Amino acid sequence: MPFIDTRTIEVLEKRPGWHGRIFHSPQMTFAHWDFDKGSTIHEHDHDQEEVWHIVAGRLEIIIGAEKRAVGPGMVAVVPKGVRHSVRALSDGKAIVVDYPLRQMDLTPS
Repeated sequence: MPFIDTRTIEVLEKRPGWHGRIFHSPQMTFAHWDFDKGSTIHEHDHDQEEVWHIVAGRLEIIIGAEKRAVGPGMVAVVPKGVRHSVRALSDGKAIVVDYPLRQMDLTPS
């Protein structure tokens, strides 16, 4: 599996306004998200470190007690076990990587 064409992966809407293509390497989970302005991801935590790379648009990301508006070229690193949430300030795109591999339900919600 050295090459993956993400364009061939089914788009899932895991949360309202979050349309993504999710795939795994042997050690990591990747998600390419298109998000709609106003959409949110509720506060939660998990056992993986999670890295958000914002490609287009703006997000408000809360990690622990720190809140920041982030845009293209910015990265947010969420340590494992830390509560975090996300709110889309505009339409946009982000790439999210979890390490180690995150078992996710890949069926549409």
